[in-house]
Amino acid sequence: MPNEQVSKITDDSFLHDVIQGLSGKTKTLPCKYFYDERGSVLFDAICELPEYYPTRTELKIMKDNASAIGSSLGKGVLLIEFGSGSSLKTRILLDNLVNPVAYIPVDISEEHLNRSASSLAESYPKLVILPVCADFTEKFSIPETEPADKTVIYFPGSTIGNFEENEAKLLLNRWRRLCVNGGGLLIGIDLIKDPKILEAAYNDEQGVTADFNLNILDRINKELGANFKTTNFTHRAHWDTDKSRVEMHLVSNCQQTALIDGHQITLEEGETIHTESSHKYTFKSFAEIASSANFKSKHVWIDENSWFGVYFLEAV
Repeated sequence: MPNEQVSKITDDSFLHDVIQGLSGKTKTLPCKYFYDERGSVLFDAICELPEYYPTRTELKIMKDNASAIGSSLGKGVLLIEFGSGSSLKTRILLDNLVNPVAYIPVDISEEHLNRSASSLAESYPKLVILPVCADFTEKFSIPETEPADKTVIYFPGSTIGNFEENEAKLLLNRWRRLCVNGGGLLIGIDLIKDPKILEAAYNDEQGVTADFNLNILDRINKELGANFKTTNFTHRAHWDTDKSRVEMHLVSNCQQTALIDGHQITLEEGETIHTESSHKYTFKSFAEIASSANFKSKHVWIDENSWFGVYFLEAV
């Protein structure tokens, strides 16, 4: 298994990405920076909201098909989860794996990662758990483990939808090289559905998603010494039919200027900062992305409404 240079979020990379994203004609912020400690807690709260169907739908798919999913992955598996978060769905998977060699959760939020790993260690005392705090979109080290029959990557939650198509293909290509000896990728995919359902999922009545979106500015203020006034921004999320994605933006309510490390960022009234894209797929569109990375679909489990799919992709 490749051993690559560890990548953690540093102040320098954070500052660089923020300045670069806010200096262009179209202002953007990478969605990976949502996940500081407060952002991770807010996202867990989003997953419990009545409007946010992806988590409960995927969870039901996992519960209803737990035995079949475990059998498809096989025994003696090294399980690597990217963007592990609270690892709620992981427990269902671990309960149905036969003699897993180890579990490696990878997440960008160190406190959240360590808390989840400690909780799992209590529940699975015989399982080797090796948490890695890293940005999974960058190169990082995979800890050495006992030899495994195969390596399986777990990527739930339709997080793949946060990437543009070319980015998703590059990511899957990199992961395929880890899936040696007939390994594969177990991945959650959010399917295209009624735009009203999609937009409601990102515009909840309680305003938790709005707080989650605005928290990225609070993080920039706290960690980079910026002076954004979050009360000058409004959360907005909308479905873009042409691009098959929900876009999240922070809308400037007035003309304003903020300072970040000596850089002046000016926003006009109505100008937005694009913070996240959540692409949705058809079976055909996702199959094309998987195939381009030399993965083939071995099994697909979907819910009764065809809102969400859990795919097991075998590395070719």
